[in-house]
Amino acid sequence: MTAPPLRWGVLGTGWIANQFTASLHESTNQVVQAVGSRSLESAERAAAAFGAATAHDSYEALVADPQVDIVYVATPHNFHHPHGLLALQAGKHVLIEKPIALNAQQATELADVAASAGLFCMEAFWTFFLPKFDVLSQLLADGVLGDVLTVFADHGQAFADDHRILRKDLAGGPMLDLMTYPAGFAHWVLGEPNEVVARATWTPSGVPGQTSIMLTTERDQQALLHSAVQDVTPTTASIGGSDGTILVDGDFYMPGGFSVRSAAGETLRYEEAQIAHRALFWQAADVARRIADGQTGSPLRPLQASIGTLLIMDEARRQIGETYAEEEPLG
Repeated sequence: MTAPPLRWGVLGTGWIANQFTASLHESTNQVVQAVGSRSLESAERAAAAFGAATAHDSYEALVADPQVDIVYVATPHNFHHPHGLLALQAGKHVLIEKPIALNAQQATELADVAASAGLFCMEAFWTFFLPKFDVLSQLLADGVLGDVLTVFADHGQAFADDHRILRKDLAGGPMLDLMTYPAGFAHWVLGEPNEVVARATWTPSGVPGQTSIMLTTERDQQALLHSAVQDVTPTTASIGGSDGTILVDGDFYMPGGFSVRSAAGETLRYEEAQIAHRALFWQAADVARRIADGQTGSPLRPLQASIGTLLIMDEARRQIGETYAEEEPLG
């Protein structure tokens, strides 16, 4: 509530935009100023649902609105890059839903354009703004686990055959929707890998049904990551070290608890209210404070981290032969 209020323009009218704006209204003094859609009818319907003052019948009109301070891009994955550029080129700060782009090349372009314009640009990877991830960060920084050696993380959900995540034309499959969380988590803990190995199985619609990735670092650390769109998995995460282990409850990327177990068998417990996407406000509050301080990014999810996570997924997709219609083949 103490974060300086910004006037937000919401680009997109889907489920995540609804969750984001509801969280802002419930837990912040941020202002949902405007909504942009491809038709006035859709924009007016979303403005009423989101509590926005203005409805725009195009994305171009939204980003040109002088009453909007920052644009939240909440369109499907394959539109994050062009819509992020649209906002930046209109002189607006931007928060772009994860993944920030389809690949590292697109993300790098967004970063370069934002830097040239002196504008704030960040991936809306809300997980890293949760209080529990602040606690996890402190535990790792303090060396509680000793030498960190291993990361496990998975994310699996079962979707109906007609869901957008099974559609190849919308960059479907588990990689961008679900693997983003395990890959982002492992990259956050271990840093850059020097080896990526990936395998996948495929659905009749032409997108992977499940994908597994193994990462290795120069310090001989390993991460085993999995994501699936056809079955429910525990969606837990763990960090193993020479002196102990952190076990993060499912769904690990949402608000919730975790346990710390020492090598001697002692256990400490952290609890956090399981409010799911109602916690999206944490990232918005951080963005508002950074912009008020004249910053163009956040150390909790710097653009280089977003690019690094995409590099991991780019290499995994290259190995399994997964490409999206909007990009050139990855080689």
